[in-house]
Amino acid sequence: MRAVKMAPAGGLAWGLWVPLAVLALLAPAALALTERYPALSLLQQERHRQRHGPAGEWAEQYSAECDSSFLHFHESDCDIGGSSSCESMLSLNTEKILSQAKLLAEQKRFPFATDNDNTNEELAIAYVLIGNGLYDEAIRHFSTMLQEEPELVSAIYGRGIAYGKKGLHDMKNAELALFELSRVISLEPDRPEVFEQRAEILSPLGRISEALSDLTKAIQLQPSARLYRHRGTLYFISEDYATAHEDFQHSLELNKNQPIAMLYKGLTFFHRGLLKEAIESFKEALKQKADFIDAYKSLGQAYRELGNFDAATESFQKALLLNQNHVQTLQLKGMMLYHHGSLDEALKNFKRCLQLEPYNEVCQYMKGLSHVAMGQFYEGIKAQTKVMLNDPLPGQKASPEYLKVKYLREYSRYLHAHLDTPLTEYNTDIDLPGNFKDHWAKNLPFLIENYEEQPGLQPHIKDVLFQNFESYKPDVQELICVADHLGSMMQYETPGFLPNKRIHRAMGLATLEVMQAVQRTWANSKVRMNGKTRLMQWRDMFDIAVKWRRIADPDQPVLWLDQMPARSLSRGFNNHINLIRGQVINMRYLEYFEKILHFIKDRILVYHGANNPKGLLEVREALEKVHKVEDLLPIMKFNSKTRDGFTVNTKVPSLKDQGKEYDGFTITITGDKVGNILFSVETQTTEERTQLYHAEIDALYKDLTAKGKILILSAELGEVDAVCNLILSLVYYFYNLMPLSRGSSVIAYSVIMGALMASGKEVSGKIPKGKASIKIPKYISSLVDFEAMTAPGSEAFSKIARSWMNLKSISPSYKSLPSVSETFPTLRTMIEVLNTDSSHCLKKTIVVV
Repeated sequence: MRAVKMAPAGGLAWGLWVPLAVLALLAPAALALTERYPALSLLQQERHRQRHGPAGEWAEQYSAECDSSFLHFHESDCDIGGSSSCESMLSLNTEKILSQAKLLAEQKRFPFATDNDNTNEELAIAYVLIGNGLYDEAIRHFSTMLQEEPELVSAIYGRGIAYGKKGLHDMKNAELALFELSRVISLEPDRPEVFEQRAEILSPLGRISEALSDLTKAIQLQPSARLYRHRGTLYFISEDYATAHEDFQHSLELNKNQPIAMLYKGLTFFHRGLLKEAIESFKEALKQKADFIDAYKSLGQAYRELGNFDAATESFQKALLLNQNHVQTLQLKGMMLYHHGSLDEALKNFKRCLQLEPYNEVCQYMKGLSHVAMGQFYEGIKAQTKVMLNDPLPGQKASPEYLKVKYLREYSRYLHAHLDTPLTEYNTDIDLPGNFKDHWAKNLPFLIENYEEQPGLQPHIKDVLFQNFESYKPDVQELICVADHLGSMMQYETPGFLPNKRIHRAMGLATLEVMQAVQRTWANSKVRMNGKTRLMQWRDMFDIAVKWRRIADPDQPVLWLDQMPARSLSRGFNNHINLIRGQVINMRYLEYFEKILHFIKDRILVYHGANNPKGLLEVREALEKVHKVEDLLPIMKFNSKTRDGFTVNTKVPSLKDQGKEYDGFTITITGDKVGNILFSVETQTTEERTQLYHAEIDALYKDLTAKGKILILSAELGEVDAVCNLILSLVYYFYNLMPLSRGSSVIAYSVIMGALMASGKEVSGKIPKGKASIKIPKYISSLVDFEAMTAPGSEAFSKIARSWMNLKSISPSYKSLPSVSETFPTLRTMIEVLNTDSSHCLKKTIVVV
């Protein structure tokens, strides 16, 4: 659950607009957004790079628009076609400078021109010096004039601009620029361009509220499309997307032909989870500017977040056709391809990105990750080491890639050392040090006391070689194709979930291996796990899926939380999901808002009935007007204890001990004065809670094994139904426990499918999109984990799940498939099969549209 602010490469380049100081100010918020959209984390880095590197395509566009706020020679926006006022004055020849100054003075094309021709010529010379980048000379010229006439407004204004142009990295320049512009405002309080210019100085200093105040004053004095767009930009980087949207809309009403404003309007939709509206805005921006690379790039990212791989690929490709060296598009496209499971193609984009920008941390990290995922450990660790060498400067915030890379390197070394060790002979959760796992799962800086590094790569262990699909025996080819089909059945057809064919294959193979292992267990056969031969336990069943999920994407720490250090468990390990943060809506869970809202309203009534009986009627009437989560904010004010927010806890009824309940998940709602809210859910894994759930799952697994053994001997309908319900009930408690740091949902669903297949039933229905139908109740949505977490009990979850699973008798052909564990007994063989191309399989991966 991650995200980051999405913006054009240099899209905030409004003169001196939004450099490092602002990004530093907003860093905590940006980090929180990264939790929702992992694929977008590079956008902050790119925006920083563009602003502090050489002027790029956006600088050129703004120069063409006269929008770099060079001097604000006039108050109206000049035409994009270019007017005389938009022409650059770039000559260092003294005679030409004087000539340009004379023309400037005659036409009075500079701020605060006077009625005195001689004074105007002197002022014009200084402004031409600014235009040529000779800021110190301009300052001296203005200062000489001010000695003779201390309140010459144009000279004060020009000197302020010159100080600003010298560079705000020197705080003295910034202070002098603000001092001069404030003097101008005291002398000429009704000139909007001065407020705008001062805002331009304030914003990069991180003084956003003051800059917004100045822009608001400028708009009050003389509204313009440019001023609304500039203020909207500041609201945008302040994450006030609703207000930013209003400003961009006002700007477009005053001047509809503004592709940049239309782009930002789309971005305000994007960050509120309104992807379809964002896509429409990006398309409109492209109608206005057909070669708009940033619009194509943003459109591609919106489609990627929507889960539409084909449309995203097309948009990224169009951006690269316009500029094949567009680093950010290469980066975004590469990341999408990685998360689609197309690692070879992803690598090509990351390598090209690094040719153009050798120190790009994101591309370097993703290159290393892609190599490791494909079993190319030597190249992978080489790339990881390059990221590790990019130590942040003192006071500089470390990038997400820098924070993660040492964990990846250590895990890569561990994987390489175990490439040829039988998977049955070791246990990753036991082998990796406890503090390492705890820090990795929590994404903490790599500061682990007394940590002993994993051994370096051993030369006798070779990298994984590419295996052609045709080199596998026909029965193994069939196994792979069946796995691809089963994995595609687990795809969420919900916005926010990109299909990943590598995950599909891994979890399809996990499903088949679970099926085979459960069948052996019910036939009283033992299994080899963690170096021991014994009867399979429920945890072993899930561990099959865990090992496949881990190797499919080594970037994500898929770890059992109860294997973390005791100190970590005693404090509680939280699985946290933001549903709404500020104005950012997590689109993945949108279908569940109404269901959770009804639950919260019921809990509020219960609370006030017990603690505020006199006000219960007023609360009840207020709740009748609540139709969305934001409407709950006023309800908080009815009780002093809930004024700043409240939490609601769900309960999970026990099957083992009737009448007993376990802690489910916690819903938190808080709000601020301007209506921004935090609406989140989390589960807290403590040792006590884990033991309670384990006891419940142990009892269900014991019952399941007993009934499974009976089923093997007598496949009566009643026995089959009982076994199916036990499987779903067991996984119901697994979902509510959330015992893994990552991947609990797909791991649990692959166990459901595999265990059901062992009972003779195959899931033939796809996970629904959440639309009501005759067969599927209205409250059905598309996320299996949330269905379990929000169901009133295991029986209700079983009923819901079976309504879409469309269980049918398993095909006899499954019995003839080779053993998954014997066919792929090592990490090397697992990686080989995940790497191999099987595009000619009849049943291809299903792509979410």
